Amino acid sequence: MSKLKPKEEVNPPQEQPRPGSEEQMKPVPETDPLSKGSGKLQSKRVLITGGDSGIGKAVAKLFASEGAHIALCYLNEDEDADQAKAEIEHWGVNCVLIPADISREDSCREVVRIAVESLGGLDILVNNAATQWEQEDIANISTEQLLKTFSTNFFSCFWVSKYALEHLQEGSCIINTTSVTAYRGSPTLMDYAATKGAIVAFTRSLAGSLVKRGIRVNAVAPGPIWTPLIVSSFDAEKVSEFGSDTPMKRPGQPNEVAPSYLFLASEDNSYMTGQVLHPNGGEIINA
Repeated sequence: MSKLKPKEEVNPPQEQPRPGSEEQMKPVPETDPLSKGSGKLQSKRVLITGGDSGIGKAVAKLFASEGAHIALCYLNEDEDADQAKAEIEHWGVNCVLIPADISREDSCREVVRIAVESLGGLDILVNNAATQWEQEDIANISTEQLLKTFSTNFFSCFWVSKYALEHLQEGSCIINTTSVTAYRGSPTLMDYAATKGAIVAFTRSLAGSLVKRGIRVNAVAPGPIWTPLIVSSFDAEKVSEFGSDTPMKRPGQPNEVAPSYLFLASEDNSYMTGQVLHPNGGEIINA
């Protein structure tokens, strides 16, 4: 069946309390790898934040199918995390679950410590965790919300990278999740878009800093992707139309984004650093 659907059939109206559950979404997001693994990440040790569902889960499953061992960091979505672990271990690799609030620096340090101790080292870091609150007016964005959004989305990216770098060697890589909103903005997600713009600048800056160590730093800027973040952030009407304004007229599935991360993580990407890939349903980004 074609994934190009009329606007009114994109998704059924639905809402969930934050942070949302993948299993309760209709339809359930697609996270299974789209291709058969070929050992591109054999025995690599990977830490993924925000890995219990959505893009993080799809990346973890794809990396596992390529032979990588996975440490998944997540906030408190134990049911989704347990399901993700079981699906990841289907490929005969190790999967470690690390519940943590990475909006705090001490938690970020501890997450890295547990991942390294559990996996015996670290080769690949994927900074993917994020949160968002929709607000129609900047006057409605409290300082508390602003700081929470930045500490979860950007400060965690900075802190986890900082502590992970003690363990990364030549040939290792860092992949950050930014967003299409970093390039075109978002009138109702101003603080979220600002964090994603900060991640782009951080990616480019860290890439330049680490090139002498042989560590690549790149990012992925997804467009509208069908994840629990969406059904827990927007009202039912907006969820039903989510993604319909892209050229492809639908949201992407997590497993359609995951191959961008695999390319950036694998040796196929030996000559790219400080760059951003754009799986966004066809929107042209000139930045």
